Amino acid sequence: KSLGADKSVIMRQFVIEAAVTSSLGGLIGILIGCVATTAVGAAVGINATPTPAAIIISFSVSVGIGLLFGYMPASRAANLNPIDALRSE
Repeated sequence: KSLGADKSVIMRQFVIEAAVTSSLGGLIGILIGCVATTAVGAAVGINATPTPAAIIISFSVSVGIGLLFGYMPASRAANLNPIDALRSE
């Protein structure tokens, strides 16, 4: 705000950051989960491979939760007085 950004720009910045962070976290989690599932399945002697539906649902839940919990700080930051923000830092 102190540099001329309005509330919508600040909200968008925070929500995009939450989306990118949760997307990367979801992808890394899916990768680790697929490797672990395959390794444990091979160790136990069963064919355990994640289905595409499970991967899509996992990714969607990750992004959805990230956006849901990214909205609250975005709203708070958009409504913050720039003078108060600079004073507290």
